[in-house]
Amino acid sequence: MVSSLLKSSFTPLLSSVFSTPHQKGATIHQIRNHLYQEVEATGKVSHRCYFAAAHICKVLRQEYSTNLLKLQCTLCCQAGRSAIMDKLQGFEFWRTTLKEARFVVAPMVDQSELAWRLLSRRHGAQLCYTPMLHAQVFVRDANYRRENLYNEVCEEDRPLIVQFCANDPEVFLQASLLAQDYCDAIDLNLGCPQMIAKRGHYGVFLQDEWELLEKMVRLANEKLSVPITCKIRVFKEVEKTVRYAQMLEKAGCQLLTVHGRTKDQKGAMTGIANWEHIKAVRKAVNIPVFANGNIQHLSDVERCIQETGVHGVMSAEGNLHNPALFEGRSPPVWEMAEEYLEVVKQYPPCTLSYVRAHLFKLWHHTLQIHQDLREDLAKVKTLEGLADVSKQLRLRCQEEIAKGKDVEEKKGGLPFPHWICQPYIRPAPKDLVANGNSKDSEVKKTVCQKRALEDSDGTADTLSKNKQKKRSRNPNKNFCPEQKPKYIKCEQCGNPKGNKCVFNLCRGCCKKKAFKEVADCPSHGLRFKTKAEKQKAEEDGKKEGSAVETERSSSSPQPLPDPRTELQEQLLL
Repeated sequence: MVSSLLKSSFTPLLSSVFSTPHQKGATIHQIRNHLYQEVEATGKVSHRCYFAAAHICKVLRQEYSTNLLKLQCTLCCQAGRSAIMDKLQGFEFWRTTLKEARFVVAPMVDQSELAWRLLSRRHGAQLCYTPMLHAQVFVRDANYRRENLYNEVCEEDRPLIVQFCANDPEVFLQASLLAQDYCDAIDLNLGCPQMIAKRGHYGVFLQDEWELLEKMVRLANEKLSVPITCKIRVFKEVEKTVRYAQMLEKAGCQLLTVHGRTKDQKGAMTGIANWEHIKAVRKAVNIPVFANGNIQHLSDVERCIQETGVHGVMSAEGNLHNPALFEGRSPPVWEMAEEYLEVVKQYPPCTLSYVRAHLFKLWHHTLQIHQDLREDLAKVKTLEGLADVSKQLRLRCQEEIAKGKDVEEKKGGLPFPHWICQPYIRPAPKDLVANGNSKDSEVKKTVCQKRALEDSDGTADTLSKNKQKKRSRNPNKNFCPEQKPKYIKCEQCGNPKGNKCVFNLCRGCCKKKAFKEVADCPSHGLRFKTKAEKQKAEEDGKKEGSAVETERSSSSPQPLPDPRTELQEQLLL
């Protein structure tokens, strides 16, 4: 039955596609033949062969863009997955698919891209998550899918879990269906506490909407062919956190990651993660649990597993500052930086801003000393430029080592010299008193006053850093609101109008009107009328030229007189 299903699904499609051989076609032929041989020999299909079949569909989608073929590939892959193998759940999923992963790299926006995941796997990481992807954009934008997932497919990057943020069950399901063939599980982000998550109404800001979350997880668990997992933050009350986790488990969550901080513990108020909440969740649910929070060294990983009983430990900031954390090593920063840059070159493309951000994290402590290279690292626009700045930092550190400054550098409060990979520890938040005000609130009121408005002359002492930069570029820059020139508003939108605009509009409104009326506006550099006249003249010229050629071709050519004949006639006369 399985063999007939595969042949009926794949054979017509592949035979029609591969009538013309090409380079990738030969590879897919080999995969297809190996798949059929295993089916005939054993009567079943292994995970390895199934993912080979999924690879066929992936390559077909990349090579051929017709909607019909995409639909056939999707239906074929879904039918094959549902008939070939049952979806693994809970501990079986953790043991078989995730290979009992204990060391996990967290999903980090713009940070856990392919190159960084591969670097982390080389140094002990056993499971990685993609950066958080926006489900609605993933469904709507094919380029977003290609740049953030489809182009990052790599055999070394498994097992892999794709994380989405979403607040609509149907949108989350559609995004997960588009991603399930490229990963081992889909994760729902219920832990992001940032302001962008509050504006978009996702992440931890959904933790009080249990009915919505239950519907999202249940629908995904029923429709997807890969397991659904969740990453959450805790409530202040342990009992509520436990009920929250049990609700997600009952809805169909197969693996739960618990960040031991609340929604308000972020930024300067990050504080310490509470492992007691994680321990209580671990005892209350019957699915694998990962812990997140307070992980800076390998010893923290081992201690967390012992104290909470979790099955794995996830690291985010600790991993960013030391990719070899799970190896229990603290190597020189340049060793990790150079290896990361080599991986980036080996697996392009990688967004330059991602690379720059990783180098800032790795060199964080050193850049506090070498401020000039910090500015250079922020300004360079190429990968080679970033590598050159990293090389300069390495040379300076090696010079300090040669001069014997490694002992002196420990006086800054760091456990190791600044050129050693080590975590960044945020300052602890101030203790709060009963009424919710900090103990030194009275001091803060006198010290942390709101900056007064600038004087009319805008002296450098009262200007912000941003305005001081503008003043350095333009010494005549005026920041006084009263002395700023008054602009005449656009008649349509209220923005400042162009000084010499023929329509008395701003550029945006002027462009729309000039295009509609086929007019010119020299003030805004719009030449719709001129271009139309030029185009019309060119068309008229082409018509005249074609008419002349037609006349020439229609008229019969006259034979030229023979000069020898004319000479003979003159001699006879």
